[in-house]
Amino acid sequence: MPSIINDLLTTPAHAQSAGGGLLSGDGIMAVLPYVAMFAIFYFLLIRPQQVKQKQLRNQLASLRRGDRVLTAGGIIGVVQKVQAESNEVEVEIAPGVRVNVLRDTIGSVITSAGTPANDSTPDKPAKNG
Repeated sequence: MPSIINDLLTTPAHAQSAGGGLLSGDGIMAVLPYVAMFAIFYFLLIRPQQVKQKQLRNQLASLRRGDRVLTAGGIIGVVQKVQAESNEVEVEIAPGVRVNVLRDTIGSVITSAGTPANDSTPDKPAKNG
């Protein structure tokens, strides 16, 4: 009978060993899956997004006349004038239709004037005779 009363009065806190803190082997093993999940999320989701945003910032900083751009609204146009002192860019969205857009609303640079649209050069015709 005394052992039944002793079992009822013993709390789970008393039943645990004294020294089972976070730095014990069990504590590290309990935290390890969370650390691994964060590392996976960082390298698969967060880091690639940071690289993309950095690349877009560099492209927007080096915009120049002739670049084809896609705005956040889905409009494709050709850059006509870049104002260095302003955040505005003049984009031609149709022949003779030019609009000013904010540099921040450009979603991507489709083609750059610095790179050729066709990277293969046409073959020169062979000379006969």
